[in-house]
Amino acid sequence: MLVVLCVSLLLVAIDATVLHVAVPAVSEDLRPGATELLWIVDAYPLAAAALLILFGTLGDRVGRRRVLLLGYGLFGVASAVAAFAPSPLVLIGARVLLGVGGAMIMPATLSILRQVFPDRRERAMAIGVWSAVAAVGAAVGPLLGGFLLEHFWWGSVFLVNIPLMVVSLPVGRLLLPESTGDRDGPWDLLGAATAAAGVLGLVLGVKHAGAGPGPAHPAALVPLLGGCLMLYLFVRRQKRIKHPLVDMAMFSRPAFGTSVGCIVVAMLALVGLELVAAQYLQLVLGLSPLETGLRLLPLTFAAMAAGLAGSRMLHRLGPRLMVALGFLLTASAVLGLTVMGQHDRPLVLAAGFLVLGFGLETTLFGAYESMLNEAPAEQAGGAAAIGETSYQLGAGIGIALLGSVMNAAYAPGVLEARGVPGPARNDAAHSIGEAYEVAGQLGGAAGETLRAAARTAFVHGLHATLVVSAVLLFLGALAALRLPRTAEPAPGTGLAPAAPAAPGGSGGSGGATAPDPAPAAGSGESAAPGERKQQPGPGTAPRTGGPQAVPGADGGIGAQRGHGLSPAQTVRR
Repeated sequence: MLVVLCVSLLLVAIDATVLHVAVPAVSEDLRPGATELLWIVDAYPLAAAALLILFGTLGDRVGRRRVLLLGYGLFGVASAVAAFAPSPLVLIGARVLLGVGGAMIMPATLSILRQVFPDRRERAMAIGVWSAVAAVGAAVGPLLGGFLLEHFWWGSVFLVNIPLMVVSLPVGRLLLPESTGDRDGPWDLLGAATAAAGVLGLVLGVKHAGAGPGPAHPAALVPLLGGCLMLYLFVRRQKRIKHPLVDMAMFSRPAFGTSVGCIVVAMLALVGLELVAAQYLQLVLGLSPLETGLRLLPLTFAAMAAGLAGSRMLHRLGPRLMVALGFLLTASAVLGLTVMGQHDRPLVLAAGFLVLGFGLETTLFGAYESMLNEAPAEQAGGAAAIGETSYQLGAGIGIALLGSVMNAAYAPGVLEARGVPGPARNDAAHSIGEAYEVAGQLGGAAGETLRAAARTAFVHGLHATLVVSAVLLFLGALAALRLPRTAEPAPGTGLAPAAPAAPGGSGGSGGATAPDPAPAAGSGESAAPGERKQQPGPGTAPRTGGPQAVPGADGGIGAQRGHGLSPAQTVRR
């Protein structure tokens, strides 16, 4: 069962990043305009981010497995359309459908895990497996894309989804149990649409603010203000109606709101830093895209290790110390990376990336687990959607904020370059990539002077970005002090307390589990308060004995979620 859900996450995480390496091939074949190319890349994460809350809460009403299987089918069909798209508009439409399918899959998998495995100790063990898979997906995406492009055409990066989705549909129907939340009252369609419009406006505005002239430009300001207005109306409506999509009272619990904030801060630092680091490795050190991906692998491997060790750390340290320690480790790694200059120091970079990956995954693991533990069972889909949405927002804000810091520190150094014509300096001040193009056009001593000035200015901007990131991470560590000291079930969530591990066990399947609550009539298991009993899929024997437990969260670096970084992408998730 966990394998089926992890495969789902793997596909979504890969699809969020695999297209980045195929953009040149797509441009050469389909000849999209600049705006069309932007939408080919951004359509998937925008659609996914906007619809997470809608489909997460819909799954609570109509059935989480049902939404998940529909997402599988849509993802497979959209992949086939994208692979054979004859024009940019068809490819953009297919990417939108992929985002819709991803929005159906991501919160459904998390909420199913939350319901199937209520024991917190076992759930934490499975979150480790889950996050390790997410980290693998983020790393595999660009590497798989590069391999396929060397041997096939660009559409092959989408075709790899189809065989796995064809297998996942029948296997998921057989193995995954169906579950729903409280079905009292109608599903709030207006509220779902308002939330989707609000998140879409916010994410779109943040993206424009990071890529354009800044947040004050109408292209960024209008969607930002519109998104904030729609989200305000959504929150106001949820507080007033009898049967809300999302119980806003969850945010009154310090652990829930703090966990969501920690996810945003962690992703903000990760995505922005990874984007800047990739530019540094390629444009300053002169590494190829493949060499850059390999240099970033230590970050992924460290994230995998932290995910697999997360359960033990959670129960030994508790959420408060675990998340705070993760932030502090990450901040120390970020400050250590300020030694990066114009000369390659591979061992120092590898060590920094190792600590960075371990620290960030530790933070994300503890924050996701705490967030889902605080959510009532009947609100599992909505809580999972909030977590995934905060992940996407954190990634977008990270690119915008840290990108702005980088640009502010980079531009003055280029504008002050001596011996370079004024118009050339102005063009080169936009980015280091443009500076190299202008330097190539100038040639001679002026070109070399401009190239050297751009490298020096970029390294200065990198150091400023690292310092700002470290400050944000230290603030995140302070915020984490609001989390619970110990890993105990939250009141009113319907979770049984985790029992001590059996001798020699670590809280996994070999550890003791808490006794079952009073079983429902004729059943070997019970439903959490407000939660409808899970129904096994066709051909699946009912589970007996104590509650099973697993992931409740996708704490991996880079999945994405497009979500993600691959940050811009996360390394994750």
